[in-house]
Amino acid sequence: MRIGIKLFVYMVMLIGMMVVAGCAAGSVSNSSNEGASNTNEPKDTSKETSAESTMENTVNIGFSGPLSGPAAYYGENTLSGLEMAVDEINQEGIDVDGKKYGINLVTLDDQYLPNETGTNARRLVQENDTPIIFVPHSGGVFATQVFNEQEDFLIAAYTSEPKIMEQNNSLTLGIPPAYSAYPEVFTNYQMERFGKKIALLPTSSQYGKDWTEALKPVWEENGGEVVFEGSIDFSKDTDFFSIVTKALSNNPDVLFVGGPSQPTALVIKQARELGFEGGFMLMDQSKIEEIEPVLGGLDQLEGTIGALPIIDSDAPGAEAFISQYKERFDRIPTAEGAFNYQAMHVIANAMSESGSVDDPTKIMESMDAAIQSLPDEKMVWHLTGIYNGGAFDWKPAIGAVEDGEVVKIED
Repeated sequence: MRIGIKLFVYMVMLIGMMVVAGCAAGSVSNSSNEGASNTNEPKDTSKETSAESTMENTVNIGFSGPLSGPAAYYGENTLSGLEMAVDEINQEGIDVDGKKYGINLVTLDDQYLPNETGTNARRLVQENDTPIIFVPHSGGVFATQVFNEQEDFLIAAYTSEPKIMEQNNSLTLGIPPAYSAYPEVFTNYQMERFGKKIALLPTSSQYGKDWTEALKPVWEENGGEVVFEGSIDFSKDTDFFSIVTKALSNNPDVLFVGGPSQPTALVIKQARELGFEGGFMLMDQSKIEEIEPVLGGLDQLEGTIGALPIIDSDAPGAEAFISQYKERFDRIPTAEGAFNYQAMHVIANAMSESGSVDDPTKIMESMDAAIQSLPDEKMVWHLTGIYNGGAFDWKPAIGAVEDGEVVKIED
């Protein structure tokens, strides 16, 4: 009888542990949350090869990003730019040491989990011989930086987290502008237009915390005051009335907000409905062009400053890219698609400049020359060169909503 009771208890405990493990496996956790610019689920993207070459000579380039789960829409946005670029490159191929090469883009889903990124990266290198792997989140970048130099592959890192370039990793290419470029410009603009009291309501992720740590000292050094400091867990919270009310009870002139674009739009809407008439400072994770349709226009975004939408870029290749992107994907392009599109073209050019498709070191060393020789029609954003040991050096692209339109703010 005692044995039967013990067995029953053991079975109950075992089932409980399995349920907990299942829940843990299905959760999304990451050291950053710069992705998830939308929480819509995209089409099934379980296939491993998303853009394929028919040429005799080919090089495999890898991608490990979120193609399922809460950040799947973000992963689709980054991947869309890469697919578009690869299809263009494969029309004529890459001239490398007298031979023409095409690109196979091999994609794997990591669900925004850094440990899965590491596993995927090793799989891509071992099974697909990929000299370059695109990774669109900082947690995944940090996870692969542990071993990418030893296993000899280049990380094409799509994250604005500046700490990835502080790891002294010679095979890390930083694609987007670091968020450290924004606080000074954002602060000057908002203080001049609205005042010096700010309430902080960013995403509760590590990325949100790092962004806040970069902003606070700049705000305070310019004579500003932080009157409220909070955060929002966008993976759990859907009603923002309580925290927005607390923030506004301190009479801020400016609200610092950010996270996935759609729920961030609802935070902004809630603040306006509660009578807030000041300005909004957007983390670069949130996109003005994605928030606008949620709010039904730019009226509620008056006084908002954030990353300049790609649709407002004046770079020589922007207009053609935007038109082709809309036609192909039937949606407005965002920075994720545009930056990754341009990065792929630069990398293809670097292979040609270096004379190699499989030596990551040579390709990395040729990156600046590849930027300088990039055709104007592939210059979607103004890219000037390489700095900080391997990061793309972009001209500042900041926009603000003034009188119902987005205007470019000069640094």
